[in-house]
Amino acid sequence: MNKNLKVGIVGAGIQGVSNALFLQKKGFNVTIFDRDNPGSQAASYGNAGHFSPYASLSLNRTDVLADVPAMLLSSSGPLALKWNYVPKMIPWFIKFIMNTTKTKMMHTAKNMHQILDLALPAYDELFEEIDLEGLVENKGILYIWNDKDLKSRELEIKVREELGVEQQLVNKAEIHDLEPHIKPFYHAGVYYPYARHARNPKRILLKLFDLFLKKGGKFNKVNIENINFDEEKPVFKTETQSYVFDKAVIACGAFSKKLTDNLGEKIPLDTERGYHVHFKNCDHLLSRPVIFSNRGFGITPMEQGLRVVGTVEFGGLKNPLSKSSIKNLILNAKDMLDGLPEHTDEWLGFRPTLPDFLPVIGPSKNYENVFYCFGHHHLGWTLGAISGKIISKMIAGDKTNLDLKPYSSLRFY
Repeated sequence: MNKNLKVGIVGAGIQGVSNALFLQKKGFNVTIFDRDNPGSQAASYGNAGHFSPYASLSLNRTDVLADVPAMLLSSSGPLALKWNYVPKMIPWFIKFIMNTTKTKMMHTAKNMHQILDLALPAYDELFEEIDLEGLVENKGILYIWNDKDLKSRELEIKVREELGVEQQLVNKAEIHDLEPHIKPFYHAGVYYPYARHARNPKRILLKLFDLFLKKGGKFNKVNIENINFDEEKPVFKTETQSYVFDKAVIACGAFSKKLTDNLGEKIPLDTERGYHVHFKNCDHLLSRPVIFSNRGFGITPMEQGLRVVGTVEFGGLKNPLSKSSIKNLILNAKDMLDGLPEHTDEWLGFRPTLPDFLPVIGPSKNYENVFYCFGHHHLGWTLGAISGKIISKMIAGDKTNLDLKPYSSLRFY
């Protein structure tokens, strides 16, 4: 069963490794390529660690669009721009605005819900083969805000309710019962009880990667600069070497665009830059991830301490880390919790994002033996396993019983 068919994957993050493991289950011979080692300082290392199956409503919404000017003008707001990148972002922003209608918003929400609903069971298939050592906790995720009414949150609560998402509105007393160390600035919140979080995303990724190697997988630490073809077979090209495969998967996050451009597809992939800092030895202050919706940041208890994550910064892949964004995370965390020590580990990562906030999962428009798996924006960690499972079924020619058209790159033509 497929044992003689070779699949090459570009990307050793959670998308690439999940693809590899599910392809191995189908009997394929799989090799992963990445310019860095798995678990390096990329998005699968520095993310918030949330398994968020409720997060069907994305940022392509009229209420978010209306708030953009105020968020940009706020020194402590969740949105930032690197002004030297604005000219390059204009085409993406135009497409984003076109996707903020109610119809487009619901299209995204329904199709995100379709795969999010399968996200945790897909991870369970992978996790049953490794020793998690308590690295995943099932304590839910809590959102809080300081508005005195629900007006600013009504839309997302209503849409998620329509989609059948399990959510619990919580008042001040209930929030205090869940997280007694948070300063009482909040007025209300929403609790997602079945969500999970990772105590250390890097360690989980490395355990899955080790499983891939034990099953006969191969890894090459090289930079794939291009994909050519020998008749119909994809050929991975480095500066000095070529590798021929029967099938190829591009799953290298925000860095996928160079390869897809070279394949003749102008997919409008860009990056939301995100940040984190750690406060060591104080993860006991929270039992679960808490997101402060008004300021667009969150705190997750991890092995490294409290990981404070946030910011949507548009600035491309080459601009340096923004010290002001780091400062905002620190100030926001100290506004939420007392007794935090000096921060450590200032990190910048890249969320691959498309203007309709749906990922690309499926075959290339131009080459039937090349498959895409990228563009998962804030949900790359949550959707890693299910995306890999879908791609493995596509490559094996199996039915998925899903409507996959919304994730096709053909939607951009």
